[in-house]
Amino acid sequence: MRELIRAIRLTLVLWGITAIIYPLILLVIGQIAFNSQANGSLITKQGVVVGSSLIGQPFSSDQYFWSRPSTTNYSSFATENYDPTKADNLSQRTGVSGASNLAPSNSDLLKRGNEKDGFQGVQVELDRLSKAGIKPTADLVYTSGSSLDPHISVEAARAQIQRIATVRSLNLNQVEMLVAKNTDGRFLGIFGEPGVNVLKLNLALDGLQ
Repeated sequence: MRELIRAIRLTLVLWGITAIIYPLILLVIGQIAFNSQANGSLITKQGVVVGSSLIGQPFSSDQYFWSRPSTTNYSSFATENYDPTKADNLSQRTGVSGASNLAPSNSDLLKRGNEKDGFQGVQVELDRLSKAGIKPTADLVYTSGSSLDPHISVEAARAQIQRIATVRSLNLNQVEMLVAKNTDGRFLGIFGEPGVNVLKLNLALDGLQ
């Protein structure tokens, strides 16, 4: 009986440490030292949350840089069309994730590439880029695995600079500087490739007006 009581006490102590104390310590550290990251890396505009730097958003207007295509649905927080008063937008505030990777042997992969309508079709993206005079890049044509990629490559952003500058009557150097300021470098300087956060870049564009 004595050993049983000792085992129960030890279990309760370990439970308290691992299930209560340890999570609370991490919560406090996160809120104090990494407040933005711990709360979703939210981005505000005039005091209103317009999205997260970790979740992509759709942009279709010629006045904005276009995001990477998505096979599901991006967040409805997009600055060009989001209205927080509409009930229809409530379910889309954080975006919907869904894998889009298909095996080379899957016939749906070829079907997707040949689709003429819908955001999943490669041809429709090529037509849109061609009409806008933008040189196609892989990330402006093909979707990402999560369908919520907030970044495009530096090459994809630079390919849209001329269109943005013309539509907004801005100097090319102004737009190029904004692209550079909103480019995230490699993780720890060695992992991955530099990427441009589309939401941050488009908000910076609005700030110039």
